[in-house]
Amino acid sequence: MTTERYPSTRDVTESARFLTLRYAGICRLEEVGRSRAGRPLLMLSVGQGERSVLVVAGPHANEAAVGGATALHLAERIAADRELGVDDGTAWHFLLCIDPDGAALNESWLSGPYTLRGHYEHFFRPCAAEQPEWLPRDGALRAALPETRALVGVLDRLRPVLQCSLHSIDVGGSFVQLTRDVPGVPERIGKSAAELDIPLESGSSDAFQWPSPGPGVYVMPDSDRAVGDGAHSTWAHAERYDGVTAVVEVPMWACDRSADTTPHPDPDRALRLAGAALRRDLPTVARVMARVDPELIGADTPMLRTVRELVGIGPQLSAEWDPAVRPPDADPLPEMTTARVTSIEVYAQRIPLRAAAMLRRIVGVPAVTGLVDDWCEAYETAYRPRWVPVADQVEQQARSVLAVYEELSG
Repeated sequence: MTTERYPSTRDVTESARFLTLRYAGICRLEEVGRSRAGRPLLMLSVGQGERSVLVVAGPHANEAAVGGATALHLAERIAADRELGVDDGTAWHFLLCIDPDGAALNESWLSGPYTLRGHYEHFFRPCAAEQPEWLPRDGALRAALPETRALVGVLDRLRPVLQCSLHSIDVGGSFVQLTRDVPGVPERIGKSAAELDIPLESGSSDAFQWPSPGPGVYVMPDSDRAVGDGAHSTWAHAERYDGVTAVVEVPMWACDRSADTTPHPDPDRALRLAGAALRRDLPTVARVMARVDPELIGADTPMLRTVRELVGIGPQLSAEWDPAVRPPDADPLPEMTTARVTSIEVYAQRIPLRAAAMLRRIVGVPAVTGLVDDWCEAYETAYRPRWVPVADQVEQQARSVLAVYEELSG
């Protein structure tokens, strides 16, 4: 399939079925569960072997399209090798979209045009409790989403040596988060990113205090010491089989400052401004929502639940890095490079913009539309993002997966 444009989940499914016909006996397609809305959760398997690799596409609804394209790209490449007799004894399994319900709410953007304003005009991402990669905090799987139960069931059945979770970000650079250090990966993804003119995210706000064996690579804390995303996730679940999880991120729009590892000239001031903006802009969305007629907002929906979650967590989002609100006994911040500060500044603008964009989809009143227009313009002015062609996003993501697998396999 072409990678000039993002594929829909239907496109991905049809292409997967074609591969099972083209490579009969090598590729298999099976249903491993159903979503909350009854959509099938499909897994495409390539080859046979004692070892397994699991690739999970679409764990976040707004990132499903590039992950689906990458899964197909890798599946076709591996199937072609198997047909030629190139086989290292590993079976590859691709969950084509683990959140098809959420992905369906983003698909009106996939045909383009690929502009930042167009992206946020059709944006959706579910609240944390409705994202399939997160496990219940009490560990009771029976209370998990059906998508989560399906994913854990696949992990328990396959016991993969490697699980790759395919993600993307709107503005920034490419990076990989690992549950265990895999030597050789930084050099591999760095070379690929340079060839594709994609910056490496060298100070990700998701992981800027984690160990980094090289630019664009971060090693998560051990699961028993992890906080935030990694503490209750299916990433850590693979560890019980001595498997490694790689979370692979690629940008839709590149920001070259994301790769700048020189010291920031005034990090204290920049971080205070970013924190103040976050604590100002999210309440602004809340105030606009409070003035809208409740009948226009309507019944509770996934989109409304996310907006409510975002506008309510502004203060705690900046507590890790804003000197104005950090606890006095917090660990010192690492050296704040331009890349680290930029990633935090992007984050502080991204979160309120997401909240406003989803509120606009619920109620397109002028006050909300004005926020989205103004904040998209400010976002572009601040970072001068440049579009990364879909084919290059897919290639960088696929090369990152193969880099982790091949270095892990020795």
